[in-house]
Amino acid sequence: MLMGLGAAAIALLLAAGVALDLLLGETPRWHPLVGFGKLANTIERRLNRGGLRFPRGVLAWLLAVVPLTLLAWGATRIPAAGGIALMLHALMLYFCIGLRSLRDHNLPIAAALAAGDLPTARHLTSRIVSRDTANATPADLAKASTESLLENGNDAVFGTLFWFAVAGGPGAVLFRLANTLDAMWGYRNARFLQFGCAAARIDDALNYIPARLTALSYVLLAPTLAGKRLAWRCWRTQAPAWSSPNAGPVMSSGAGALGLALGGAAVYDGETEQRPPLGSGAAAQGADIQRAWQLVARTTALWLAVAAAIAMAISLAGGQHA
Repeated sequence: MLMGLGAAAIALLLAAGVALDLLLGETPRWHPLVGFGKLANTIERRLNRGGLRFPRGVLAWLLAVVPLTLLAWGATRIPAAGGIALMLHALMLYFCIGLRSLRDHNLPIAAALAAGDLPTARHLTSRIVSRDTANATPADLAKASTESLLENGNDAVFGTLFWFAVAGGPGAVLFRLANTLDAMWGYRNARFLQFGCAAARIDDALNYIPARLTALSYVLLAPTLAGKRLAWRCWRTQAPAWSSPNAGPVMSSGAGALGLALGGAAVYDGETEQRPPLGSGAAAQGADIQRAWQLVARTTALWLAVAAAIAMAISLAGGQHA
């Protein structure tokens, strides 16, 4: 296996990283991704100027991601590190994954909507999405939170698990740093159109397989057979209309699995943007935020179970050939 880890070790470390995340959540201060964000901002301010914005963006991505990924790789390759190296893999996964963070940021929105506290719901939603929420209705807020949960199930959770399975802790670090840069620089505006192009395309490449595995997982975990069929149909028919090659499959299949009509109008910078439809059914309500979280949580459990099953199958096959 890559990074010197066997299938059994990968399965155990995946479970350990998820367990640490659910138990501890985000560190209240000195979180590595917060520090990385500050580093990325400094690099961007220094390089995103003048001409040749695209090659400057490539250089910025390399300066931000490669040294830290190599540092993570080197830390796990210390001779005779043994159990310490395994602990480092688990800690890297813990710092990179954001399952509990999704719950902690979204379920309070559902609670505020249930209590009829629209100002609080608007404030909480503004912290997780880039769309305008000052005049958002309860339905707008429920839709925004549900879409965020479905999309970030891949970006903050499943993509990280996938790349950890491929390359251990350093793989998770590489993916999460690249995904963070896409979130910071991957805008199609005057400032980032050229400079952030490399960050956006690299994130698209790293997310291509995880996004489709996530979409397939949402299909499989739809609560009814009709829901599975709807999720599959929405994925195949609606995803191509989305500009993002990865968000489209993930959100369309997730919306179909939940039986919700998402997408459509959203307000950005004071302008209403008509986005392609996602899913089919009723408009999202506050209670659907909880349902979206449960879908993400069940998908996490599915991925851990698959990793354990693969490890067991390899172990049994090895025993038969011994």
